[in-house]
Amino acid sequence: MALERSDVEKIAHLARLGLNDADIPRTTEALNSILGLVDQMQAVDTTGIEPLAHPLEATQRLREDAVTERNRRDTYQAIAPAVQDGLYLVPKVIE
Repeated sequence: MALERSDVEKIAHLARLGLNDADIPRTTEALNSILGLVDQMQAVDTTGIEPLAHPLEATQRLREDAVTERNRRDTYQAIAPAVQDGLYLVPKVIE
């Protein structure tokens, strides 16, 4: 599927891009090149190939789930304008 000038102008308008007339041919060519690459990738037969989440089958090293700071809730709530049952009270904003 090749894009034409009118397609690029519409895409630019929808994306709120300010393309001038000199940029449209270059942008059209670039987008058509990208779409051509997508067409090539879609033409590849992937039957029998499982989806791959990560090319290296790496696992993320997780740190130990341990408390690193002490609980300061009472200290912080002592300076709050309004607190009730451990929660901060704020003025109602939405009616």
